[in-house]
Amino acid sequence: MRSLLRGPWELLKRLFGWLVLYELRNKLLLAPTARRLRRFEDAETARLARELAGELGRRPSARVATVIATHRRPEALLRAVRSALEQTVRDQVVLVVDDGAGLPELPADSRLFAVSLGRNTGVAGVVRNVGIRLTSSAYVAFLDDDNLWEPTHLQEALAVLEAPGGPDGVYTALRRLRPDGTELDVLSVPFDRRRAAHEAFLDTNAFVARRVPALRFSRLRRTPEVLPREDWELIRRYARRHRVIHLPRPTVRYLVNPGSFYTSWGD
Repeated sequence: MRSLLRGPWELLKRLFGWLVLYELRNKLLLAPTARRLRRFEDAETARLARELAGELGRRPSARVATVIATHRRPEALLRAVRSALEQTVRDQVVLVVDDGAGLPELPADSRLFAVSLGRNTGVAGVVRNVGIRLTSSAYVAFLDDDNLWEPTHLQEALAVLEAPGGPDGVYTALRRLRPDGTELDVLSVPFDRRRAAHEAFLDTNAFVARRVPALRFSRLRRTPEVLPREDWELIRRYARRHRVIHLPRPTVRYLVNPGSFYTSWGD
């Protein structure tokens, strides 16, 4: 039976892309997890919005909001936060969203805010969605706690986005590093939505986008083994009605991390 199905399956993968088919499978099998997590996300967003309003009287607001998702990596988080605050673009807010594990002491900076979810979700999309929903800005950028930006990352992305006739979203190249700090490669692939159905080259650490309703991550409970990741799903779905382009300059130092909480790295 398996050999009989292999031919049609290979044909479907060539026609639609294996990533598209895997995501369809995810939606069918994991839909109940998304419904539960949507309720949790809504409740946490409302609770944390009240906390921030008590401190500020408003949502953190700037030209660009940077959302940093974190879970139990205090030293790496501090490095990521510094790389965000050291951007040449000063008109930004940085919101750290802790996935229910607690936060270290963070730098004193009027642009930096931090919140903790009431419990651990293990779902990066939910953590990032809370950050999006708690901020107000024209553009949104994303940085995970084990990655770093070059100082001009936001400047270069915004220069493209705000140019006359510019796109709605841009992603830069990734300089991928091994845990010992040596360079693995530079991932730089021009955007092609059809190609993205067959290849997983999209990552939100490099993505800066105009804030629109479509800028919401999948809430499916994706264990580290579930492919494709929510990064791919977000950017490809966003590009359905919004123009996305690639900037081939590496502005992200991306750690290929075997100990990642959200992603499983094989050989």
